[in-house]
Amino acid sequence: MIDKLVQHINDRIDNKLTESDISLLSEVFHLKKLRKHQYLIQSGDVCKIAAFVVKGALKKYTVDETGKENILELFIENWWAGDKESFMIGTPTPYYIDAYEDTELLIINKSDFIEKIGKLSFISELNYILTERQSFQLMKRLHSSQTLTAEQKLEQLQNTYPEFFQRFPQHIIASYLGMTKETLSRIRANALKK
Repeated sequence: MIDKLVQHINDRIDNKLTESDISLLSEVFHLKKLRKHQYLIQSGDVCKIAAFVVKGALKKYTVDETGKENILELFIENWWAGDKESFMIGTPTPYYIDAYEDTELLIINKSDFIEKIGKLSFISELNYILTERQSFQLMKRLHSSQTLTAEQKLEQLQNTYPEFFQRFPQHIIASYLGMTKETLSRIRANALKK
């Protein structure tokens, strides 16, 4: 399992991990399995773990006063799942993250992160790269939510993350795009007619 995390890190940093780095990662990351619909974190909890998705899919969402889920993020293999703000600052999370499929994760708890690997150069480099990438993606998502039509949002998602359409049902994709599943169905039906 750790080999997938090692590959993920090596693909993103300049200097490849040493044997001692890999040994340390094996010591601090632990396998966690979630069954479909099982929570990784729940609203009101403090997120005390960071999770690397080895296998499976998860969704991050809030629940409004009517009980409707509002999907904010989707996670699949080789992605990180959690609430970084809650993890780093210790504030309660407003989010739920649960497994959409049976999922296998490599998790690290906050104390191991801080005490054992947080200050290592490869972790600092990886954190910088991932934070920068996430920032760019969030700005693109904010821009598209404010300026693109529903059709353009769907097309952008299909071009950026086509695998989402094989992994998640229409109602989850619709919520992620900020539209109803009926709107998404109409857009897809119109696209097929063209």
